[in-house]
Amino acid sequence: MQFILWAIFGGIAGWLASIFMKTNASQGMLMDVILGVVGGLVGGLIMNLFGFSGVTGFNLYSMFVSVLGAVVLIALGRALTQSAV
Repeated sequence: MQFILWAIFGGIAGWLASIFMKTNASQGMLMDVILGVVGGLVGGLIMNLFGFSGVTGFNLYSMFVSVLGAVVLIALGRALTQSAV
């Protein structure tokens, strides 16, 4: 049950990040979930570098951290694909 909750949480975070970065039309629901879950890990690492806590559970702060990490991942993906072309 916990896995399903984290997938839903990650999907929402990835979806919000894709809307913010204007990639919502070019990626599907599965990519939103992956970006949100991995974004939580990346966002947690970024926040730890600045002395803040990472994802702390199912709350608004954790959603912010996950969206931040997913935005960073989308931006990194854009930079890598544009520099390869």
